[in-house]
Formats: sequence, C-alpha cells, structure tokens
Amino acid sequence: MENLIDLGLLVKQIALAFGAAMAIGNLYAIVQHRRGNSPKGEQGEFQAVRAYWLLSVGIVVAIWGGVSLLA
Repeated sequence: MENLIDLGLLVKQIALAFGAAMAIGNLYAIVQHRRGNSPKGEQGEFQAVRAYWLLSVGIVVAIWGGVSLLA
C-alpha cells in the first residue's frame, strides 16, 4: 500500500511554514514598534534584540525549508 503522506515532504513544508511565520511575525512586531504602536492591554518593554534574533532565525529556517523542497 502506498503512503498517503510523504513524511519527508511534510517536514520540509512545516520547516518552511514555521520559519516564514517566525520571520513575518517578528518583522510585523518590529514595524509596529517603530510606528509607536503597542498591543492594547500589554505591559512591558519591547525587546528589540529578541525580535531581531527571532527574525533572523525565522529567515534561516524558512530558507532551509525552501531549499530543502527544491532539492
């Protein structure tokens, strides 16, 4: 019986989606912070180092997943 789901392909797609979500979400947070917007009802400081770190990790994971899909 054939496998209905290719698990190797699924893992690559998940890596691409997870990396893209990390990159887009943190980029959105950085842009909103620069515009002076903050989430309503939230307290605390914007952690720029953390946002840029997670943005870079998200970009690396998204590129890794994308290149893996092409290979």
